[in-house]
Amino acid sequence: MDAIQKRMLEAVADLHEIPSGAYNIRENGKSIGRQSSENIEIVPKQDKDGIDIYIKPGTKNESVHIPVLLSQTGFTETVFNDFHIGEDCDVLIVAGCGIHNSGKGESKHDGIHTFYVGKNARIRYVEKHYGEGDGNGKNVMNPTTVIEIEEGGRMEMETAQIKGVDSTDRKTVAKLADGASLVIREKLMTHGEQYAKTDFTVDLNGEDSSANVVSRSVAKDKSYQVFYSRINGNNRCNGHTECDAIIMDDAKVSAIPEITAASVDASLIHEAAIGKIAGEQLIKLMTLGLSEKEAEEQIIQGFLK
Repeated sequence: MDAIQKRMLEAVADLHEIPSGAYNIRENGKSIGRQSSENIEIVPKQDKDGIDIYIKPGTKNESVHIPVLLSQTGFTETVFNDFHIGEDCDVLIVAGCGIHNSGKGESKHDGIHTFYVGKNARIRYVEKHYGEGDGNGKNVMNPTTVIEIEEGGRMEMETAQIKGVDSTDRKTVAKLADGASLVIREKLMTHGEQYAKTDFTVDLNGEDSSANVVSRSVAKDKSYQVFYSRINGNNRCNGHTECDAIIMDDAKVSAIPEITAASVDASLIHEAAIGKIAGEQLIKLMTLGLSEKEAEEQIIQGFLK
């Protein structure tokens, strides 16, 4: 791998080298490395771009990495990845996309990931987005995540977009069966004139299902963020959605949480807070020797941690 590939792999997948175990590394529309393991099989789709990942029932303490890299200016693609997770699994899935755009064209990756989480399975899913370049071309990423969790299953989803993405439309749709649970943690930062839209919809269909959706974001300069979150309680269930945002400069942030109960036993909560960095926080850090800019960065890093 060259220096650009290595840098982007580290940014989106925390990889410093080719991982052990199952992996598929995609660059500019082609797989540049693929490996299955005894319990995790990766199969290319025949009818469209993408892969199917099959995880055998009972697989535990294993991981699969499927990062995507774009280094060709003006390259656009739509990729479909389906995850078939067997019963009683406990695995880590690491995805993410990095775009290096050094030209004037628009580079775009649309990734559609569908998760079929089996009975009593446990999944931790990490997805990071990162862009870089000389600033003339646009980096666009539009991830869609579709989740179906069977009885007793649990999925923890961590998404992060901190740098270099000019436009993103992030959509997540989930349906939960009896006793299933979903935890989502989103971290997002925009600057310049970047645009970011997040849209969560969770249907708590099963008895004693639960969801906890939390977004933390920072909007700088003239960027614009909009956050939608819908939790539908269709049975005895617990749901919570929260959006906390720091707004700076001439940025704009919209937070639109929505909860709908279709059962008298549904317990649903929504929260939203948007505000600037507190002056007393800046003053406290500046008395320790930091400049105002350094103090702001320290606060932002802590907020998004």
